[in-house]
Amino acid sequence: MTPLRFILATAILLSLMLCAGCEPAAQATGSRRLPSPYRIVTTVGMVSDIVRQVAGDKAIVQGLMGEGVDPHLYKPSRDDNAALLAADVVIYSGLLLEGKMTDVLVKLARQKPVFAVTERIDESYLLSHPQMQGHHDPHVWMDPAAWMKCVEAVAEALASVDPDNAEYYRANAARYISELAELDAYARRTIATIPPSSRVLITAHDAFGYFGRAYGLEVLGIQGISTESEAGLQDVNRLVDLIVQRDIKAVFVETSVAERNVRALIEGARARGKEVRIGGTLFSDAMGPPGTYEGTYIGMIDHNVTTIVRALGGEAPPRGMQGRLSHGQY
Repeated sequence: MTPLRFILATAILLSLMLCAGCEPAAQATGSRRLPSPYRIVTTVGMVSDIVRQVAGDKAIVQGLMGEGVDPHLYKPSRDDNAALLAADVVIYSGLLLEGKMTDVLVKLARQKPVFAVTERIDESYLLSHPQMQGHHDPHVWMDPAAWMKCVEAVAEALASVDPDNAEYYRANAARYISELAELDAYARRTIATIPPSSRVLITAHDAFGYFGRAYGLEVLGIQGISTESEAGLQDVNRLVDLIVQRDIKAVFVETSVAERNVRALIEGARARGKEVRIGGTLFSDAMGPPGTYEGTYIGMIDHNVTTIVRALGGEAPPRGMQGRLSHGQY
């Protein structure tokens, strides 16, 4: 375990230990009882969505990062810090996804319950990347089967701070996990229709590793796992060579990452006599607009799967698994 992860784990463990001897309705919010509903502050939209699914009407969930926000580069504002301080519980993704917020979360864990949803995922499952210098790829939500473990983690976290409603949280989690299992089955079924030679997913940054491993796609990103890295000319030329050699017909942009590197790929391929198109816009580190189907985790993955399958020559319903996808591209 790296020093940074050790510090974070120790801080969270200390927070949980402080809660261990509390009365059922009086957790690590000091001596006061949890209000009803109590307040949970979350980081990225994918976490916010699963917390809402599990917490139900027992808590008010406030997410800090909205649509199109890149968590790798996100810096908490003064209002964000105020929200974190006012929260009864804080839940985040972990694995250094919220890189610039890590210090804030470590300090906060000394004062109140702070949980990482990825803490229940076995380390042997996690992907590594040379760029991460010993850390793991944080984009685990790209595999719905892995995200099910995160739903379980949320249920147990809420049960620990509000044991009177523990079974309520676990029942909500079980219901939601069954919906994620349907999503996973849809992804497997439709991605299997892509011709084997076309199962190559080229995106703006390397956020789809878990997705590729789960569904048998070769995944290549222009930038690395974190968008803090810069794509060099050599990276672009390497992918242009691959596009030409393997006759790749589509590449993808992302809602939370600038398009310029993908455009450079297209121009580079065109200069080599190869026309490649943008197959669609994918959700990577952020979901769609609030209040839309794509603004939910299930809608986000449904959109990605459906867009990828149709662009790479497979068969998928135009409006996705539930017939709820927007007609327009993001």
